[in-house]
Amino acid sequence: MGLVAKRVDDPRILKLIRGFLTCGVLADGLVGPTDEGTPQGGPLSPFLSNLMLDVLDKELERRGHCFARYADDCNIYVRSVRAGERVMESVKRFLEKRLKLKINEAKSAVAPPSQRKFLGFSFTRGETPRRRIAPQAVARFKERVRWLTRRTQGQSLEKIVEKLSRYLIGWRGYFGICETPSVLRALDQWTRRRLRSIVWKQWKRGRTRFAELRRRGVGHELAAQTAGSAHGPWRLSCSPALNIALSNDFFLDRLGLASVAESDTA
Repeated sequence: MGLVAKRVDDPRILKLIRGFLTCGVLADGLVGPTDEGTPQGGPLSPFLSNLMLDVLDKELERRGHCFARYADDCNIYVRSVRAGERVMESVKRFLEKRLKLKINEAKSAVAPPSQRKFLGFSFTRGETPRRRIAPQAVARFKERVRWLTRRTQGQSLEKIVEKLSRYLIGWRGYFGICETPSVLRALDQWTRRRLRSIVWKQWKRGRTRFAELRRRGVGHELAAQTAGSAHGPWRLSCSPALNIALSNDFFLDRLGLASVAESDTA
């Protein structure tokens, strides 16, 4: 609040911010006092973190470090592991003594940029590093797609694709700036396999599967072989028969499925 007061003269705004910090928390129907922290997901948290850590920014600039910070997520770039360990200890002391803040030890480390992530991104190895999507972000993408395409929601394929496309468009808007398009193409292919396996489960019986494959242009022998296969839906989702019956054009053009790799046709 002291740092806020240095920049804000209006007592009403100061009172409002203090009210946010001391409003309490509702748990099990009871309101308890708030001793520390800010409301989860509220706009006050990034505002106060930037205000507090602006002091850190100025200190790092004074020392001549290269760094990137967004809210409370900060990466500092040095030339060696030894320098990184020295800088990390120094910054830790500065945060604890000057700002009374504690570093999250579990999320902090000294490592090459290719082994760390920042705002969902990481870097490839080599003389010319490229910006790539962090593995954790890819895992969260797949987890979300699995939830959006779950069979228990009792919705048609068209409705599932409609909801899924909204998520894919938003995800592409953020992660589309990566410099590894092969990852985006692989995610598109994985998403379509997920949808094909869902359709295969919806057809259920072998007779229905055979009829649907034939109706969608699959040859008699291939349709019979695929419909009678003992392999599971995920294995068959990349089979020639399902790629013919449920082609990329079927998902992209007919159902309007969005693509995270805009120019993907594979």
